[in-house]
Amino acid sequence: MGNISQFAGKTKPTPHRIESEEEALAIARELALRFSDRAIERDLERVLPHDELDQLAQSGLLAISIPSEYEGIDVSNVVLAEITAILAEADSSIGQIPQGHFYVLEALRQHATEEQKRFFFGRAMAGDRFGSALSESGDDKARITGNGAGYRINGRKQNSTGALFADWLAISALDPADRMTISFVPRATDGVRIIDDWDSFGQRVTGSGTVVLEDVHVDLGSVVPHHRGFERPNTIGSVGEIIHAGVDLGIARAAFRETLDLVRNAAAAKSDVLERASEDALTIARVGEVAIRIEAATALIEHAGRKVDTAQVDPTEEHAVEASLSVTAAKVLAAAAALEAANALFDLAGSASAKVALNLDRYWRNARAHTLQDPVRWKHHLVGNYHLKGVKPRSGSL
Repeated sequence: MGNISQFAGKTKPTPHRIESEEEALAIARELALRFSDRAIERDLERVLPHDELDQLAQSGLLAISIPSEYEGIDVSNVVLAEITAILAEADSSIGQIPQGHFYVLEALRQHATEEQKRFFFGRAMAGDRFGSALSESGDDKARITGNGAGYRINGRKQNSTGALFADWLAISALDPADRMTISFVPRATDGVRIIDDWDSFGQRVTGSGTVVLEDVHVDLGSVVPHHRGFERPNTIGSVGEIIHAGVDLGIARAAFRETLDLVRNAAAAKSDVLERASEDALTIARVGEVAIRIEAATALIEHAGRKVDTAQVDPTEEHAVEASLSVTAAKVLAAAAALEAANALFDLAGSASAKVALNLDRYWRNARAHTLQDPVRWKHHLVGNYHLKGVKPRSGSL
């Protein structure tokens, strides 16, 4: 990898080596219990979860999608989505932050050279975190140019989830032929400036700020031809999107759990007959409606995860298209479940649920902010366009 080894990052404790999917799920549940303790405080005071992300890295969970030939366990996408949902139920920001990390690992799996895979998968196995510097708006795209000893990148990235917590930045940029690339640079590289200017009303502690790139050096061996991900259907976008669906599912589960706790302990509203809100037939029916939406979203995410697994093992165009369509449907249902569960919480729990100290509005705020990132209306268009006109889903996007 040229001279990139000098940037391999600071010495850190060796992460736990996870041996099975069952162990990965158990560790996720244990971490979720810890992360939920201060979730309200982090949201209210915007306390960034640096310690929690360190724990997540040391747990070994950030390496579970690495292929077995590079010492990972190549976890199924069903399990990857479920682990995301478990973490997001505790704190949806923490559930979302690793999304770019796993997207990047899938991009490496698909398009990196053997040398790049061994190096960067090795760094992930050692506990390094990859942050996203992929999103930008407008026509002023980041550019990468050669300078003999390597490359230089200039540009500005928005919504850079994970960058504040990263060891490496994955930076998308157009080369002189307008082909998309992803470059890997250590976060401390000269010319990299990360601005903590994320001010969303939801997902407040994802640290999704701005990354400014000013003549940033990139090693010769650290550029991956990401444009290949847009030339034919593949699983890069599906992996990224099923994690987003897992975040929405986690929010839905958390809001539903709070609803049950509050309704079970609430008095019936304006009733001379019923003592408890949980005895009201309309309340019971609404709880059932939300539960069914969550169950449907869970089932479709599992179904979509298996489709992605198939497309990774047997990477035909047909399998990649099927995976993309299934993940898209799962994302639509999970987003709807998150918003429905967050709204039902207030409908059913009554005025007591509006107390600022409870901070229950964070579920609606988080669901609303997260679902804006990948609007559902475009998902309907994508699926309709395929079935009506045969237009295949565009792969490779975050």
